[in-house]
Amino acid sequence: MPRAEATALDDLAFDLVARANHLAGQIQPGVREGIGDLVRSMNCYYSNLIEGHDTHPRDIDAALEEHYSDDEGKRSLQREARAHIEVQRLIDRGCDPDESPASLKYIQWLHREFCERLPEEMLWVENPETGGRTRIIPGEFRDGEVEIGPHVPPPAKVLTRFLERFEEVYDFDRLPKSKAIIAIAASHHRFLWIHPFLDGNGRVARLMAHSMMLRSAAGCSIWSVSRGLARNSVEYKSRLMEADSAREGDLDGRGALSASALERFCDFFLSTAIDQVEFMEELLQPGELLRRMKLYVDDEVSANRLPPRSMLLLREAFIAGELERGRAPEITGYQERRGREILSKLLSKGLLVSQGPRAPVRLGFPLDVVGRWFPQLYPLS
Repeated sequence: MPRAEATALDDLAFDLVARANHLAGQIQPGVREGIGDLVRSMNCYYSNLIEGHDTHPRDIDAALEEHYSDDEGKRSLQREARAHIEVQRLIDRGCDPDESPASLKYIQWLHREFCERLPEEMLWVENPETGGRTRIIPGEFRDGEVEIGPHVPPPAKVLTRFLERFEEVYDFDRLPKSKAIIAIAASHHRFLWIHPFLDGNGRVARLMAHSMMLRSAAGCSIWSVSRGLARNSVEYKSRLMEADSAREGDLDGRGALSASALERFCDFFLSTAIDQVEFMEELLQPGELLRRMKLYVDDEVSANRLPPRSMLLLREAFIAGELERGRAPEITGYQERRGREILSKLLSKGLLVSQGPRAPVRLGFPLDVVGRWFPQLYPLS
């Protein structure tokens, strides 16, 4: 890789790490957890959109509550969305394999966990030329040949060799921190180029990138590159296709594929990630977020949908990360009974959440407030 291009990617990697760490530092851990739940749904929405599946956030929210549409097509998309969220939740909570995300074992785990949650009708792939249908086996690499537009991935008989090399090149334990960030972007293309599964490769690639980000110096659960990739889907797919091109001359890398085209994809991927961190940094700026929350609460109090002084509890939960239930009277300035009534109302609305009837409460982010508290996070109309 030419030194100037290497330096440019190193600079992007450094910038991404610095901004992601700053973003994580501006939010209390308890609030980060709640925003992480919201971002997980957002990540699912945009990942679906990249696949051409426009599943409305309210349908995703309903699926998480096991409320499914009577329409078969919409119900299948809801189950697909829930599958994505459940697998990402396993990653976020450290319930994934203790392996490199680029390893064969991890890649197969991702595919198996996702596909086993899909409805049966989404586990079949049709050959457009013959009309024949082949069932996807969760976690198993394809045993036949495929074509993805103009790209012909490696033959099935050599997949294991390609993937073993993939694991060796993109193993985090073998890479310096800055190179590990660049490797996330590079591996995203190279995995899709190999196309090891009959279907579901895009989903696996984005979940793998998410896992890599979490384990890297840029790791954070309150931003997602998928939003940026979906909002720039034409360029995303164009850059992926460009990186499929063969090497052009002795100065274009040492492998069969163009190193300069891969570098351009990495530049796009990392720049997109930085853009999304900046977006969330602005959205979660404490003063502005509290201002938007107060405007919402004032409207709800005026409409008699929330009791007065509700904002005092929400503000404390945001600033402190969580609060003990017994502090509700002290914070609101009411007698104990009235303070607990306000707390109960906020819990019933999902504006405060808790892991148990006596556990501390933290800020909640029900879908009804997302448009007001987090404008432009994702479309709700």
